[in-house]
Amino acid sequence: MSHILGISAFYHDSAAALVKDGEIICAAQEERFTRKKHDYGFPKNAISYCLNEARISASGLDYVAFYEKPLIKFERLLESYLAYAPLGISSFLKAMPLWIKQKLWIPDLIQNELRDFKGKFIFPSHHESHAASAFYPSPFQESAILTLDGVGEWTTASFGTGKNNDFRLDYEIKFPHSVGLFYSALTYYIGFKVNSGEYKLMGLAAYGEPKYKDVILKELIDLKADGSFKLNMRYFPYPYALRMINKKFERLFGHPSRGPEAKITQFHMDVARSVQDVTEEIILRICRHIRKVTGRNNLCLAGGVALNCVANGRILREKIFENIWVQPAAGDAGGALGAALFVWYKYLGNSRLTNGRDTQKASYLGPEYSDEEIEAFLKKDNIPYRKLTLDELPEVTAELLTQEMVVGWFQGRMEFGPRALGARSIIADARPETMQSKLNLRIKFRESFRPFAPSVLREKCGDYFELDSESPYMLLVAPVKENIRRKMTDEENKLFGIQRLNIKRSIIPAVTHVDYSARIQTIGREDSSLYYRMIEAFYKKTGCAVIVNTSFNIRGEPPVCRPQEAYKCFMRTDMDYLMMGCFLLDKKDQVPLQDDAGWRKDLSLD
Repeated sequence: MSHILGISAFYHDSAAALVKDGEIICAAQEERFTRKKHDYGFPKNAISYCLNEARISASGLDYVAFYEKPLIKFERLLESYLAYAPLGISSFLKAMPLWIKQKLWIPDLIQNELRDFKGKFIFPSHHESHAASAFYPSPFQESAILTLDGVGEWTTASFGTGKNNDFRLDYEIKFPHSVGLFYSALTYYIGFKVNSGEYKLMGLAAYGEPKYKDVILKELIDLKADGSFKLNMRYFPYPYALRMINKKFERLFGHPSRGPEAKITQFHMDVARSVQDVTEEIILRICRHIRKVTGRNNLCLAGGVALNCVANGRILREKIFENIWVQPAAGDAGGALGAALFVWYKYLGNSRLTNGRDTQKASYLGPEYSDEEIEAFLKKDNIPYRKLTLDELPEVTAELLTQEMVVGWFQGRMEFGPRALGARSIIADARPETMQSKLNLRIKFRESFRPFAPSVLREKCGDYFELDSESPYMLLVAPVKENIRRKMTDEENKLFGIQRLNIKRSIIPAVTHVDYSARIQTIGREDSSLYYRMIEAFYKKTGCAVIVNTSFNIRGEPPVCRPQEAYKCFMRTDMDYLMMGCFLLDKKDQVPLQDDAGWRKDLSLD
């Protein structure tokens, strides 16, 4: 019996994952425990959870795998600073103390945290960890592999092939040329936070026109037919500075960078669309080249850029590959899982056989709380509730949704990765015209342009969306079917940009984006029986097999993990009900909370 702990840390989205004899036992991001969004610190809480879930101590671990090679990454930083010296002196002085004190001593740091660990440390490269996270849990016995992100050690993109228990990455693009950093730089320019707001840019793109695509391709990036590219580094100071773009970049577009809370204009929407279109073109060219070079029918994807579900959907629709599989935690968090699987399969050489289904366990890999634990929490704080049976729970929830109620849904094991998949979700009816704005402004407290995703019964997906494959991890965007769209009036067709926001576009307007697309999650009974049964009950009541599914959090916070956070989020928003385990909480029955400064800090399961 072999236990392998994988760790990612010190850039963003730190995480830990544990693999036992090749089986994925558990995985979680540190942010869910510390409540610091995208927490990059050492994931001691996530590690503790993994060890407890596996019922072992550190002495029971055979290997600890860290998701990249710190010495090579340090080499890249030093060479970059030297190449641009003395321009990067302020960034150098800020970065070096942390490296010298901490990041160069990863084995010592891990050993100090896991004092009883007697096993071996393994350091796959950053993109090997991404590749392993994509290929090994996939349903494919052999596949092409593509990794795309900001930067690992030196590599920013790579591709190769995997077969059975082995893979190889034969081609790469190196820093500073990076599609991930290119996308992040434009994210910063539009006023969103780097390593956090990229999905906002993707959502905003649908409101714009690609007016700046030619400028980008002419001035910012030299894109070749095979998808290889070079950035014009005269516009991007990130190799040596503490900023992504410079004044020359701003002059190119004729506008300064947007402030974080400044008004979003049509200009910003058009830039977003242009950036998204260029990024899709890069990815599609790379994929066509990979198909030609490798001859594989399947493609596995990982790295932060693989979370661009619009591009993923286009790979499928254009039939570049017959099948694709994207690691649900495609960013750095998934590197922890990939590092652990790398050790089991590639380092130790253990056999691997697939059965047509992935081994990600629907990505329900995080903590779970029993009804006994939840009820103890509710009783301790005198929180009013109604207890339901497992047969009542789906029916009662579905009935609430038919009444246009917004329900917090807290069930089973927490998701691993950035998407809510029906464990820590806020759910609602997708049919009311006002539901999108209600959820954005009264529940999530976020920008009104942000779209919401549908959860749909897998066998009914084709009734609503132009998608031929399943999409259990909400990583594919596809068009809403023509026959359920609403025809626009002449006056509505004249509108542009944000003016198009509140127009009803289909019979499921709350999940139909302004370009008639949707980021789809298909639900199978075997993946999440309770969630499936609830949507099935809603379908039987309404004839609609689609609901809104968004993450159980508010703007600026990570998704909830424990009952305490679920209750606090429920009470701080205009959610109507909370279904937590078998316990139904009605907002009308609750005692209003004090403001945050007076929040009852003793809410706990201790």
